[in-house]
Amino acid sequence: MNLTTFLRPHFTRRLPTLETYDTDAERLQQEVLQMLLREGAKTEYGRKYGFDDLKTYENFAEYTPLNTYETLKESIDRMRHGEENVLWPGQVQWYAKSSGTTNDKSKFIPVSKQGLKDTHSKGTYDTLAFYLKNYYPDTNICFGKSLFLGGSHAPNYNLPHSYVGDLSAILIENLSAFANLVRTPSKSTALLSDFEEKRDRIAHEAVKQRVVSLSGVPSWMLSVLKRVLEVSGKESIDQVWPHLEVFFHGGISFTPYRQIYRDLIRSDKMRYMETYNASEGFFGIQNNPDDPSLLLMVDYGVFFEFIPMEDFGGDHPRVVPLQDVEVGKNYAMIISTTNGLWRYEIGDTVRFTSKNPYKFLITGRTKSFINAFGEELIVDNAEKGLHAACEATGAEVSDYTAAPVFMDKEGKCRHQWVIEFAKRPANIDEFADILDKNLQKINSDYEAKRFKDITLQPLEIVVARPGLFNDWLKSRGKLGGQHKVPRLCNNRDIIEQVLALNS
Repeated sequence: MNLTTFLRPHFTRRLPTLETYDTDAERLQQEVLQMLLREGAKTEYGRKYGFDDLKTYENFAEYTPLNTYETLKESIDRMRHGEENVLWPGQVQWYAKSSGTTNDKSKFIPVSKQGLKDTHSKGTYDTLAFYLKNYYPDTNICFGKSLFLGGSHAPNYNLPHSYVGDLSAILIENLSAFANLVRTPSKSTALLSDFEEKRDRIAHEAVKQRVVSLSGVPSWMLSVLKRVLEVSGKESIDQVWPHLEVFFHGGISFTPYRQIYRDLIRSDKMRYMETYNASEGFFGIQNNPDDPSLLLMVDYGVFFEFIPMEDFGGDHPRVVPLQDVEVGKNYAMIISTTNGLWRYEIGDTVRFTSKNPYKFLITGRTKSFINAFGEELIVDNAEKGLHAACEATGAEVSDYTAAPVFMDKEGKCRHQWVIEFAKRPANIDEFADILDKNLQKINSDYEAKRFKDITLQPLEIVVARPGLFNDWLKSRGKLGGQHKVPRLCNNRDIIEQVLALNS
């Protein structure tokens, strides 16, 4: 018997519950909230805000403050040092390392045992359930290996059995015995911290396997696949793995990579399925191959709230529960989770495309940013990097904008900066190098993507002619007043307009 046929009932038994998302999403979310309040009442945070007495969503929203990483950082640091029952019952041993904030190079997001089980693992399970539903009996997804591209981890303050690292490394360490049987590369390779060595070892191990699926971030996976072609001597990935049928991807937008992957994997049977699995939780799955929207996963260990973007950043922003969102409107996502994050501003923005069931698209970040390759560069990082470069060279910057240059067929990419100098540095290359090195010091994700120039190449600076940005604002009817040049953009729309005027 085909192994996929044998295992299909195990995964698809969740489908009847998932079908209730169409009509019962609000009820399911209220059940999640009540569970969170019961568990949270056992913690220091829950006692402080009276979770025992909060019976409704309105009570919860009235008495529990909105939080950012900065407001929870002290509590998370105590948890990392071994304290129990701070934000979540018991001792949390795992911490997902994510890109930093204004004050820190890295964030450390708690990942509890319950959060692993009822959010991350459940999301992986449901992803396979939807895939089997959409592609059965054509699929042989369980008859081969999944190339799962993970990160690495390290001891947490030398506490026994406590670690910090990439979420993917945490997931690998907590996979079931069955999942480990159908995964490649070996665990020792998967958890290597040196990506160059890891990429080489993955290629040599996986090229001998019957790989049927890929899982990971598009930019990193592309680098691995390039090395697989070098090792194998083949022209396309489907020549290496003729049974490869799907790439489960997430983390960054797939749009800039789509054509590159089509050129790399030429099989007309290749499929692509997006998931929204962040350090803070597993939030969405593309349940329909013909619809790019993601299904909001409403019965996991996550309670969702949303701030309309026109209210975001105000002293008292309007916050709405799931049932009050509007289709077509941009919202900042707020989450409360079984990892101990309470009314937490995750920093992502979404736009709903449907309410029956609740489906959405990820529209960006709450702040200006570049995250084309997983680097999560924010304006605060850029300003600090520019300040350091100006201090070192005596330069003065009057205006700037930056955007990604997307990957070419060789997997090369970079950031491009257009900078108008009030005082130009003597050596532009030196200025660029100092800026680049300081961005790596400030932002751990940028540093990782710049490692040995494997994926993200050194940044490029284009010197703007005097008055360029004023001319661009004027051309847009935005000269004067409070209009500003966007500092960081995740696409090339604005920078191309600026470059056209510069020439």
